[in-house]
Amino acid sequence: MPKHSPRQLDPRAPLVLDTRDLPRRPGALRELRRVVTAPADLGVELIGVPEGADLDLDLRLQSVSEGVLVSGTVTGPVRGECGRCLREIDDSVAVNVQELYAYEDSTTDETTDEDEVGRMQGDLIDLEPAVRDAVVLALPTNPLCRQDCPGLCPDCGVHWDDLPADHSHQQIDPRWAGLSQLTRTEE
Repeated sequence: MPKHSPRQLDPRAPLVLDTRDLPRRPGALRELRRVVTAPADLGVELIGVPEGADLDLDLRLQSVSEGVLVSGTVTGPVRGECGRCLREIDDSVAVNVQELYAYEDSTTDETTDEDEVGRMQGDLIDLEPAVRDAVVLALPTNPLCRQDCPGLCPDCGVHWDDLPADHSHQQIDPRWAGLSQLTRTEE
């Protein structure tokens, strides 16, 4: 079976974890709290984590027989625009991550497909794909500035919140204009 050789990990990259101080015996545990910078394109079309923003990692690294189980939460700011009215949205996201990273040459190489389980490179774990998946799946594809956002007037493009209650763009078809005379009351 040919070995897949992924890109070489940089141990100084923000979302690369070094597990050298975690013993390789099942049950060994290490907690990790770290603030890292967010990578580019961490989001969907209308909302996402700004590149370079602070992501708070609160993780547990636990040795298991086949590798290291990483679990915990990732918290960070999100910015975007409302899908109805295009107003700016500033919010935060907190997501849970849980991913098994198999040791090199472990039995998971024969028992799992290549994309089913994360793979370690030596003592290094690339956490970025797991964080990216968790954050992107937690974000709404059509974010709203508030649940009852009325959006924009389709005719003039002004926010419905900024318009009077009787706002309308009633247009009468010239072919029916004569009939509108019948509903007028004599003054």
